Amino acid sequence: MTCDTVHNRVSRGLDRLGEGDSLEKDIQSGHERHRKGGRVLGRLRGYMLAGILVTAPVGITLYLALLFLGFVDAKVTPLIPAQYNPNTYLPFGIPGVGLLVLLVVLTIIGWLTRGIVGRFILHQGEYLLNRMPVIRSVYGAIKQIVETVVSQQSDAFRQVVLFEYPRRGCWAMGFVTGKTLGEVQNVTSDEVVNVFLPTTPNPTSGYLLFVPRRELVELSMTVEEGIKMVVSGGIVTPTDARAVKTQQVKLVAPADSDRPTIPIPDEPAAPQKRRKRG
Repeated sequence: MTCDTVHNRVSRGLDRLGEGDSLEKDIQSGHERHRKGGRVLGRLRGYMLAGILVTAPVGITLYLALLFLGFVDAKVTPLIPAQYNPNTYLPFGIPGVGLLVLLVVLTIIGWLTRGIVGRFILHQGEYLLNRMPVIRSVYGAIKQIVETVVSQQSDAFRQVVLFEYPRRGCWAMGFVTGKTLGEVQNVTSDEVVNVFLPTTPNPTSGYLLFVPRRELVELSMTVEEGIKMVVSGGIVTPTDARAVKTQQVKLVAPADSDRPTIPIPDEPAAPQKRRKRG
């Protein structure tokens, strides 16, 4: 083998090694570019999620507020005389005019009903409504519901409770709407409470349950926090604001078949009659 042949083979081997090193470097640089691209995409994804978390609550709130204003304006604004409607003199409509007029009218009506003339008119109107067969039932029910909810001394929707529903060991959250009265209370030996069980995600619909007071677990969360939890389907969970020692005390026993999970005081045993001696 001549020297030229050996030199050529060595040169080709070195060229192959150089090509292998360059290929490995290309692969490493490709991995680095892929990692950098993944980091950039991850940051962009995080920024996008942060933007959604910031803008979604504000946008949805503004959208619902505009829908409410548009609904009220569409119903009230046509009732305003043209000479008193500011939208008549402007090239664009002012949102909220109908709502403002509605609030002013309601305030004036409330002020008038405080006087003797207003009470007389109110009583006459109620007298006419109560003489109508179907309307008097609807009017009476709506009036009672509104007075119960609006009254500051009412206990309606002012307490969040936990109770077993629909079976032992399965818990549901409801709102106390008042103490059970009338025939429903008279036919049962337990002290029964009216509990409204809302549905998710629409809390305006639900079930009315009459639950014994001893089977209710009162929660410290506010009604607003409870409604948020119901609407979100449990995604928004309020923190326990009680003391640490109070949090460690368990009010409910573990679920065990049909055995009651809430400690119920034993009923006093009936006195036994003495047997007469013959």
